[in-house]
Amino acid sequence: MSKNKILLFFLLLGVTLSLKAEVKLPKIFSSNMVLQQGMEIPIWGTANKGERIRVSFNGKVIRAIADKNGKWKLYLPKQEYGGPYQLTIKGKNTIVLDNVMIGEVWVCSGQSNMEFQTYKAQNAEKEIATAQNADIRLFSVKKRVAQFPEKDLAEGSWQKCSPETVNDFSAVGYFFGRTLYQKLHVAIGLIHTSWGGTVAETWTSEQTIENDPDFKELLAELQEIDVDNYNQAIRDKIKELLGGEIPKVDKGIQNGKALWAAPEFDDSNWKTIETPGLWEGAGYRNIDGIAWYRKELFLSEKQANNSIKLHLCRIDDSDITFFNGHKVGENINQYDKDRIYVVDSKYLKPGKNTIAVRVEDTGGGGGIYGLADELYIETKDGKINISGDWKFKISKVITQAVGLKPNSYPTLLYNGMINPLVPFGIKGVIWYQGEANAERAHQYQRIFPNMINDWRQHWGQGNFPFLFVSLANYMQPVDVPKESQWAELREAQTMTLKLPNTGMALAIDIGEANDIHPRNKQEVGRRLALNAFKVAYNMNVVNLGPMYKSVAFKNGKAYITFADTGAGLTVKDKYGYLKAFTIAGADKKFYWAKAEIVDNNTVVVYSKDVSKPVAVRFGWADNPDDLNLYNKEGLPATPFRTDNWQGITK
Repeated sequence: MSKNKILLFFLLLGVTLSLKAEVKLPKIFSSNMVLQQGMEIPIWGTANKGERIRVSFNGKVIRAIADKNGKWKLYLPKQEYGGPYQLTIKGKNTIVLDNVMIGEVWVCSGQSNMEFQTYKAQNAEKEIATAQNADIRLFSVKKRVAQFPEKDLAEGSWQKCSPETVNDFSAVGYFFGRTLYQKLHVAIGLIHTSWGGTVAETWTSEQTIENDPDFKELLAELQEIDVDNYNQAIRDKIKELLGGEIPKVDKGIQNGKALWAAPEFDDSNWKTIETPGLWEGAGYRNIDGIAWYRKELFLSEKQANNSIKLHLCRIDDSDITFFNGHKVGENINQYDKDRIYVVDSKYLKPGKNTIAVRVEDTGGGGGIYGLADELYIETKDGKINISGDWKFKISKVITQAVGLKPNSYPTLLYNGMINPLVPFGIKGVIWYQGEANAERAHQYQRIFPNMINDWRQHWGQGNFPFLFVSLANYMQPVDVPKESQWAELREAQTMTLKLPNTGMALAIDIGEANDIHPRNKQEVGRRLALNAFKVAYNMNVVNLGPMYKSVAFKNGKAYITFADTGAGLTVKDKYGYLKAFTIAGADKKFYWAKAEIVDNNTVVVYSKDVSKPVAVRFGWADNPDDLNLYNKEGLPATPFRTDNWQGITK
């Protein structure tokens, strides 16, 4: 080796060692950040093995030594509200962070209603224009899935709140933080880490998931996969599942003709699928694209002489529906809309008829989904249930959509978007999620509190406040009482209040029937803040609406006693009529009920259709749009049921 090459080698070696020796901080630490008041504040990072670290802040100096793995951690002494301060970390190099405040730090997490940006909220233009507040600081976590727990974020820095920075920030997070600031007048730090359409188990760590009977096998599978070759492995599995090829072109429609909708089309070699239900649940995992469903049904001559209504539950995401080869309906990207199509009698015939549905799924779950009793033909003679086995065939796979996604396995978002934040000092968490788990609401009774305990254990800050939003009213109101997945999910959320230092903000009266993302995020943020004032700051405020306490059945009526009534019960109705109550006898058939306020904490419920009631429900629907029982502080009553009959999501 020449002298010049030897010299170059040692120069490069010196640069490498110098880089390795640099003191580094995780991305969650930056100028403009807020550190949590009233606690010993963890600061951590990496350096060279044995390197001495000196941290100075607000007149105090704390020292640490990097361990054999180059990791170091120390705690600043408890601080009072104040700032701005300078934080200096010195090893062989020096890091200086400016404009650091001591205040209240909250993590804002969940799915799309937490991700929902400020610019989409109601009165957005005015809200953004007036969002100039340097005492509110914002940190956004970049979306990231990870097979194993990550030690640091990919990127990120703290920003002072302004019209420019708040525009794309979580609307719920911002309005919550703004309400806190208006009351506390201290620096507020908001860490936003959410991802739309995600399930709770992807936000939970392996330490909890490995003990969960429903997810431990999936976790084991995740930890064994080769992520670098994951996409190819998934393609190979799809290819095997679909009989040796991945279809790239939908052969069901060619030259504008719906060949697979024709009654005479031979589908004898197609597989069957239990319908309704997302096709992922039938074994077609990791597939986005187009599939066809076919079903034969028989009509009498009388039934065929009159038009019928075809009820197809909901379809994720788009559909084109045919009856005996004739197109009778279509909806594009309306995954949450009930499909109800009128079929003219000219398309009907006595005897065998054929329904064909072309379903296109662009991401997440796909297929005809909902409840079995929502899948039927409505004739003048009555209903013909068409749930059960349908013929099924995947006709096109969107191959670019194949890959590791946040809901592919549990733990993926905890690993990528929560673990890198731990153990940054926080006051608590606000959480808006549950829509994606609604079909498994009974299971949510377990996995949601497990997730909360999981975060608390990892953070090591005890039972910090965990505040969450009960799902908003959504989808079309029903004409007659029926079971509801969303009602069961809300019930699971309410049950989670058994955990210490939890709070729940209701959105049951501010949702929108046709939009899963209601725009009134200001009130959601305000109600979360009420819970924070009560749970986190021990203020004497009413933070919750009337909550079911007990029931007594007397003389054909039900007397419901409520807690959390504040100054007393009230009804928002100019005629004083309470709504959204249903009542049932031993036959478990519910009827709309009349209800009246008896006193400040009691309501009486009754119906001429139920002489001996045994159960009462309130707001028990996807969208109880007429719910109007409140306390005098203006907070709505929490939906409930007095029975414990098995639900539809068990």
